[in-house]
Amino acid sequence: MNERLRPSDLTRAEAMSLLAWWIEAGVDVAIQDEPRDWRVRAEPVAAPVAASAEAPVPPALSPEPSRPSGSGALPATLEAFHDWLAESADLPLFRAGAARALPHGPAEADLMLLTGIPAPEDTAEGKPIGGAAWTLTERMLRAVGLVPEQAYVAALTCFSGMGTRFSAAESEACRDTILAQIALAAPKRLLLLGDQPAKLLLGEPMASARGKLHRLAGIPTAVTFPPRQLLGKNGYKPLAWADLLLITGA
Repeated sequence: MNERLRPSDLTRAEAMSLLAWWIEAGVDVAIQDEPRDWRVRAEPVAAPVAASAEAPVPPALSPEPSRPSGSGALPATLEAFHDWLAESADLPLFRAGAARALPHGPAEADLMLLTGIPAPEDTAEGKPIGGAAWTLTERMLRAVGLVPEQAYVAALTCFSGMGTRFSAAESEACRDTILAQIALAAPKRLLLLGDQPAKLLLGEPMASARGKLHRLAGIPTAVTFPPRQLLGKNGYKPLAWADLLLITGA
């Protein structure tokens, strides 16, 4: 990751894959969706506000956090955790009949992708990210030399809860659950997709969390747009590409 890639290092298939991603990212058109007068000086970006007493502080990861609801301990292995997500009704924000979007990928992956509560389009396939959004995600991962099947992909919950408002207790339970899952998955790097994971785990929205590396219990962590938000929006894709390069080069 740290060595500069030369054109001579690429096979023709790899070069075509990279070219396809750059075209998809919109580098052959204006980067922004709206025109900009470059003669006008841009407003300075405000420095991130230091965490206040009211700001949520992300807890440290622990392989044995308290169970989010009910009683007893969370599953102690990743395989058992996956089975629990697939079958249990003792989950944060669980609603009877809700579709389950189950995680996939190996433990100790080079990269873990964590999205927010999946959209119905995703849960229809039983995945955290599905359809055209997953196709785009696969292309992005391949463009940085990662095999999509070797990434660990998860969501904040294993079922669809779009439009559900979190109470403070439910938010804490959801955070405890995903922290346990991250600890069991033990990825080398973590990429949070969207506002919900950024707020829940880092205590700040995606807008201010993007563009810099964070540490979540020692794991290099970055934030970017959820893949579904990138569909058809060329102005966002170069920003997401920069975020991906940031975390894969960590």
